[in-house]
Amino acid sequence: MPSFDEVLKEAGEFGRFQKRVFFLLCQTGVTFSFLFASVVFLGQAPDNYWCRIPGAAELSERCGWTLEEERNFTVLPLRLGNGSSGGECERLDIAWDASVSCASLLVPYGNHSAGNLPLTPCHDNWVYEQPHSSIVSEYNLVCGNAWMLDLSQAVLNLGFLAGAFTLGYAADRYGRILIYLLSCLGVGICGIIVAFAPNFTVFLIFRFLQGVFGKGTWMTCYVIVTEIVGSDQRIVGIVIQIFFTLGIMILPGIAYLVPTWQGIQLAISLPNFLFLLYYWVVPESPRWLLTRKKGEKALKIMHSIAKHNGKYLSPHYSEITISNEEVSNPSFLDLVRTPRMRRNTLILMYAWFTSALIYQGLVMRLGIVGGNLYLDFFISGAVELPAALLILVTIDRIGRRLPFAISNIVAGIACLITAFLPEDIPWLKTTVATLGRLGITMAFEIVYLVNTELYPTTLRNFGVSLCSSLCDLGGIIAPFLLFRLAAIWLELPLIIFSILAVICGLLVLLLPETKGISLPETVEDVEQLSSHFGKCGKKRKHQATNSYI
Repeated sequence: MPSFDEVLKEAGEFGRFQKRVFFLLCQTGVTFSFLFASVVFLGQAPDNYWCRIPGAAELSERCGWTLEEERNFTVLPLRLGNGSSGGECERLDIAWDASVSCASLLVPYGNHSAGNLPLTPCHDNWVYEQPHSSIVSEYNLVCGNAWMLDLSQAVLNLGFLAGAFTLGYAADRYGRILIYLLSCLGVGICGIIVAFAPNFTVFLIFRFLQGVFGKGTWMTCYVIVTEIVGSDQRIVGIVIQIFFTLGIMILPGIAYLVPTWQGIQLAISLPNFLFLLYYWVVPESPRWLLTRKKGEKALKIMHSIAKHNGKYLSPHYSEITISNEEVSNPSFLDLVRTPRMRRNTLILMYAWFTSALIYQGLVMRLGIVGGNLYLDFFISGAVELPAALLILVTIDRIGRRLPFAISNIVAGIACLITAFLPEDIPWLKTTVATLGRLGITMAFEIVYLVNTELYPTTLRNFGVSLCSSLCDLGGIIAPFLLFRLAAIWLELPLIIFSILAVICGLLVLLLPETKGISLPETVEDVEQLSSHFGKCGKKRKHQATNSYI
């Protein structure tokens, strides 16, 4: 009986059918990047805001003040008594009632004794120059509540983490395309609810759920694309990540054209409903069908692929033997049960964690100071494009393992050099730090591809989702690690990043080379693949496996 890869080769490993499916699923990378980075624009800090004194609104209406006049009357005493106070986080500890006249209001403020008036922190009743322009002004995430904006992003990452476990498992049990479509529906619905959330609690709940479903769309589309192409075309997974970068570059344009945060939220959420149309054009992964003993359906899809590619399957391809290995309920134990699977899993988990931690840490550290937020954000996304291009021109020539290791080591060395460069050469410091970001971006993108290639079909979606969950953990830890260590010494985070990256670069050298190798179908295939190390390239590609699918 023929193996799946033999059938795929005759049907076309990257023909018109795969290119169409690939292009359609790549759009998921754009919308996922919207969700991932949208907090930058949803949570823009308001330019001007101040704390209103109780009763000021009624008095202002009675006296016929403009909002600017009311602000001056409210903030002036604070500036007289405390020049550093702009009235944003504290107010006079008084209340204006009906007994206060418009004329006598200014008498106490006529001299500096106004500075002796008692002050109190502002807990609510903020007034914004542009109300409801961001979630900050919508839910009063300022002053003592500013940490809640960070919480909103942490909750999203927690959603990613939960989605990696739950939907990664579900995709291996119930099917790739089913979970993909349900996830797209979930992202769209939750996105609409987030846009019209009546309070911050509801906002957080459905932002968490958006993270859950968002991770489902991203990881599942990646696995589908990888499983329907031949071994020599698996670098298409890198191209999907170029679409993620394109999304990063498109997002500031959307935010610039749409003036309110609700509009931005709807603009980045509604496109997910269009992906539901994929039900009619993107089939289930035939590799997954074979692991579920659904050979007839898999063969039917292969005939369809061949037809769309302008090819014809040989008559003897009437059946594809199904693997004897079936994991109906994949678990973490399946990923660490055998020695080489265990080594791969632990190294990949560390690589995911390190890549996310350093990537987000460098982005936050480099940051963009002042300037045009929209233009600067666009440029910061464009910096990542060379990473994908470098990967595309190297991994099919020299393999995966060496670029994976070098990119981590380069990132680590760049972080170390940046930490000790003098502050009076800012251009050089920024250039070397950017080189570090380029290196860790390459590592981040390669780990996607390698992770997919080192797990058998029966565990692939679950394995990728579980290992990548460490990426979400790294994203949660990154800001805390960065700011806490920077408080001790500004460059200390770079030292930590350097150590983590170099260790990762050395560890990934222990992984097997997967260039030109058929995707493993069983755990036994993975064990054999690992045991051959770098010598398995050509040999493994032509070696028959014990169980065909």
